[in-house]
Amino acid sequence: MTTPSQPLIPMLLLTALLAGCSGSDKPAAAPAAGAAMPPPPEVDVITVTKGDATLTQDLPGRLQAYRTAQVRARVEGVVEKRLFQEGSDVQAGATLFQINARIYKAAAEFAKADLAIARQTAERYKPLLEIKAVSQQDYDLAEAKVKQAESALSRAEDDLANASVPASISGRIGRALVTEGALVGKGETTLLATIEQLDPIYANFTQSGADMLRLKQAVTSGKLKHAESTKVELLLEDGSVYPQSGKIFFTDMAVDPGTGSVSLRAEFPNPKRDLLPGMFVRIRFPEAVAENAIRIPQRAVQFTPQGQAVMVVGAENKATPMPVKAGDMAGGDFIITEGLKGGEQVIVNGLQKARPGTVVKPVLLDAPAPAAPQQAVSAPAAAKPADKK
Repeated sequence: MTTPSQPLIPMLLLTALLAGCSGSDKPAAAPAAGAAMPPPPEVDVITVTKGDATLTQDLPGRLQAYRTAQVRARVEGVVEKRLFQEGSDVQAGATLFQINARIYKAAAEFAKADLAIARQTAERYKPLLEIKAVSQQDYDLAEAKVKQAESALSRAEDDLANASVPASISGRIGRALVTEGALVGKGETTLLATIEQLDPIYANFTQSGADMLRLKQAVTSGKLKHAESTKVELLLEDGSVYPQSGKIFFTDMAVDPGTGSVSLRAEFPNPKRDLLPGMFVRIRFPEAVAENAIRIPQRAVQFTPQGQAVMVVGAENKATPMPVKAGDMAGGDFIITEGLKGGEQVIVNGLQKARPGTVVKPVLLDAPAPAAPQQAVSAPAAAKPADKK
């Protein structure tokens, strides 16, 4: 048997390596074409203009019921019935609680009988006085007893009427503070419930005496004009504006020495009872009118460590920061006293996309959207006749 020589294995390996390297290298694939540049981001802008603006001030306040009446027990007794639903609207004069009235009925009957006897006695003494059968003093005492009996009857009838506790005003009644079976009115007028008239409703707030003086001086000097409107707006806790305006109802004539402020009160209609006493609100009321003023939405003003600024659309539609100085408020807008002259396009919405130097696409705020192009409806293609074979 012949044995293969040892050098044969390395030769085979070398041949395999050469065969693997014999193919020519393929050229690398060409890089893909670059993606198209995205369009510039759209931002909402307003064109700055000058005009008259009513300066307003937002001040914190609390709501208070137009009228409040405490329902109290005026007579002593045990509560037999509660005749209203807690949290409902009640009318003036409606019976709210019924107190046990048996003893008051008896007292009223006794007073009526006592009055009848006193009147009979006085009537019997009158002809006797004419014939000197009784003295003038006896007749006067009989007349006095009639007056006393009438007073006692009136008091007894009042007690009987007060056993049925009425509502003194119309409004919304709260929870009952006593239950059936409770003894009330013993030594005091027990509080049974509270009624609050909610339509209209008051809003109490204060204004700084220094601000009031500053505005008066500005109006006197001619820098501002006096605001003719007395209507005020109410802002709820969530920042929304109450749909119905109110009016200033009361202004204190003195400055509180402790706080340096003046107390004011506004009155608002509240037909749906959306406003409740004790709610925290903000009152926006007109102070004066500024002429040739520049106003922009509050959200367009940025507060930076360097001061206040706005972002405007400059040359080549590039976002450009511009320092400004904001002064008083006009509703939800700032009055700009420095930095803007008019005609600038100020970015209001989309500030997060408008970095300085970024090209943007300005869209006029509240401008009507362009109508969508109508797509032509093509007629259905006629069916082709079948090929004849």
